Amino acid sequence: MSNTLELLNWRYATKKMQSDATVPADKLDIILEAIRLSASSSGLQPYQVLVITDPAIKQQIREVAWNQSQVTDCSHLLVFAAWDNYTTERINMMFDLVNEQRGFKNEGWEAYRQKLLAYYPQRPAEQNFEHAARQAYIGLGSALIAAAEQQVDTTPMEGFEPEHVDKILNLAELGLKSVLLLPLGYRQTDGDWLVNLKKVRRAKEDFVLQR
Repeated sequence: MSNTLELLNWRYATKKMQSDATVPADKLDIILEAIRLSASSSGLQPYQVLVITDPAIKQQIREVAWNQSQVTDCSHLLVFAAWDNYTTERINMMFDLVNEQRGFKNEGWEAYRQKLLAYYPQRPAEQNFEHAARQAYIGLGSALIAAAEQQVDTTPMEGFEPEHVDKILNLAELGLKSVLLLPLGYRQTDGDWLVNLKKVRRAKEDFVLQR
């Protein structure tokens, strides 16, 4: 079995974290860089990641996250927040960044820019947000794998009230809306009911379909 598969078997949605254990800065940086390097539709990267370490802010978020203890016990709480809309300015910002970094303009790339500008900004904002939110889930997948490679425990969470998290973090001012929470830390084995249970997934022949 490859090391990657061993690590994915090792990871699980940690239910209890050590409140006094801190994820080292170098490990955090690797996880964040893995998210930054993730694929996204048209390369737009339509979300951002907030790193929360302030205990007071984590406590406020826990109160609107079904009182899940990992939110406050974790070392770092990552909040994935997607663009609230695709705007002309945001699309141009990313295309201009590509041109700047690559040092040239490509005719096909510029034609693709115009195609997106004629499509996304005309759609309802909520439809665009839902599309952007799906890109954040791709980043989440990268984070889970990178964290496992660093032997850092994680708990991906949708169980929270996004509108309240948005207010706590003033996300509207940034044109963002919260999508996911990801506590990072280290499992507390004597308080986690899930830690020693067998990982259960459907058999490959029931999961992978070939035609």
